Amino acid sequence: MLKLIRLEWKKNNIGRYVLGALVLAAFLCLFVFALAFWGIAQDPDGTLDAADGMNVISAPIELFTGMSFLIFTGVMLASFIVSAYKNKTMNLMFSYPIKRRRILAAQMLAVWIFSFLALVLTKLLVYTCVFLGSRRMQSAFFIDFHMGERSFYVQLLLKSAVVVTMSFIALFVGLKMRSSKAAIVSSFVLIFLTQANIGDFSLAGNLAFPAALTAVSLVFAVLSVCNVENRDLP
Repeated sequence: MLKLIRLEWKKNNIGRYVLGALVLAAFLCLFVFALAFWGIAQDPDGTLDAADGMNVISAPIELFTGMSFLIFTGVMLASFIVSAYKNKTMNLMFSYPIKRRRILAAQMLAVWIFSFLALVLTKLLVYTCVFLGSRRMQSAFFIDFHMGERSFYVQLLLKSAVVVTMSFIALFVGLKMRSSKAAIVSSFVLIFLTQANIGDFSLAGNLAFPAALTAVSLVFAVLSVCNVENRDLP
């Protein structure tokens, strides 16, 4: 399986995604730093322009990194898998003496592993920049994280895994419609679904909802793979 994953990275020129992840990480770091210390999140009178529950710095960090990498992962899945069906290159791959299910699972894992690591490292970079900035400047947001505690890293890993796993829903839609655009659009829909506010109610702060959505995502991942042996290629 590891050989197949490395083959997928090589075949899809993983270097360009590494560059894309680095650019995205740098942008997110600069943007969150500006929110916290350069006053762009404050009203002219100096008060913080944020909804209830968003006055802590971890809220915008989790929001913007999660949104960005959900789309990033959706784009990767569309490129690695959906486009392969659309461009008929999957026909050649399925001619190998390897089970189709194994090939598709390797493609999905190649994207999941890369996106998960990229998201974790990006979050660590952003949190570190905010932590270092808070030692010299006054933050507009309350600094609510402690990088010296084990729970910080446990939550960071779990939340990153949830975000990346949700992209399997977008993959399932893309495969059903044989459309890379459908997969990417589905990623945007997932963002609106998970981050939307209805009055004072927000799904983003509901712990049960991400857990349920992760379970649903895993079901869609299994459905994407389970029938591939008998699925006719277009």
